[in-house]
Amino acid sequence: MKRDGGVLSDAQIDWVVDAYTRGVVADEQMSALAMAILLNGMTAPEIARWTAAMIASGERLDLSAVPRPTVDKHSTGGVGDKITLPLTPLVAACGAAVPQLSGRGLGHTGGTLDKLESIPGWRAALSNEEFASQLREIGAVICAAGSGLAPADRKLYALRDVTGTVEAIPLIASSIMSKKIAEGTGALVLDVKVGSGAFMKSVDDARELARTMVELGGAHGVRTVALLTDMSTPLGRAIGNGVEVTESVEVLAGGGPADVVELTLALAREMLDVAGLPDADPAAALRDGRAMDVWRSMIRAQGGDPDAPMPEANEVEVVRADRDGYVAAVDAYAMGVAAWRLGAGRARKEDPVSVSAGVVLHKRPGDPVRAGEPLYELRAEQPEKFPPALAEAARAVTVAERPPAPLPLVIDRVE
Repeated sequence: MKRDGGVLSDAQIDWVVDAYTRGVVADEQMSALAMAILLNGMTAPEIARWTAAMIASGERLDLSAVPRPTVDKHSTGGVGDKITLPLTPLVAACGAAVPQLSGRGLGHTGGTLDKLESIPGWRAALSNEEFASQLREIGAVICAAGSGLAPADRKLYALRDVTGTVEAIPLIASSIMSKKIAEGTGALVLDVKVGSGAFMKSVDDARELARTMVELGGAHGVRTVALLTDMSTPLGRAIGNGVEVTESVEVLAGGGPADVVELTLALAREMLDVAGLPDADPAAALRDGRAMDVWRSMIRAQGGDPDAPMPEANEVEVVRADRDGYVAAVDAYAMGVAAWRLGAGRARKEDPVSVSAGVVLHKRPGDPVRAGEPLYELRAEQPEKFPPALAEAARAVTVAERPPAPLPLVIDRVE
């Protein structure tokens, strides 16, 4: 039916999601349906029902015992996107509780759990009881989703990844929102990335995805707002796992790159507003150390040592400018692939990642540069990782005679 442009009934959607989760519908059959959805789309009622069926495939957490208002944030994924790390403790320091269920990286986009596992001792897996207890006591938790939350999504996501259907907006929206609604949060802010380093390359596609997810949240009683943000350039200077943790701690200490601070504060204000705390001042919580205190408590609660140094790469390759000028562009996708080639990412979900590999930018778009000055450095555990990464990174950076026109980081807001 969907292959021929038809509309699936509620009963058909309920049956196929349940049957696929139980193994009654084969991967080949679900692959065909996913491709039909990619090509022909879904109506708003179809997407809403599909999302509800994904939620119904597992448990829905009850966070009513948490004394603070609950609010979460989800990013659609990017390069250098470490925002969850400083944002979660920052919003908690301002009076909300942040139940952040995160994932791992795949391909050129980094994963929050991979980054945090750079911290010695830190563990991603928490029981539902540990999750709720940490939320009550500290107000902030970042961990892996339990196997009981939206199991239909876990199975379908793996299938989409190998069948070329990741980009289907109805499936992206239902995947994200089924997990976020099932985790029990009262409000949600979405960071929908746009640009070369994002899944959504155009503003129109990103806006459609944002609008779809905002409507889904509202339909399930979760107040939802979305920001469209630029992902044509990597966020900050660090791309990798341990290097991004280091940069996040710099932000929590009151420093860090301007763009990372700007986006962290923009998302924090949105989260506090939808949580019913519009008068909270996240900038003050960064300045006075409250956010850092929550970070340290959060890391310790999950077995990590917040004072442990990040692992150092065995090999470092510095790339220097061959002429004077200005950095006109640093392409997010190419730099993300370079970091992946160095070992910071994975091609398959079961692949290991390096905690020390990655890229550190010495210059960002708009910065002046003289011949011989460092543009960026590559870090790896083995020197044989450098040649393919150097080829990708060389394509990423453009030096020109004049600085580029500045681009806004926040492109649009959807509510």
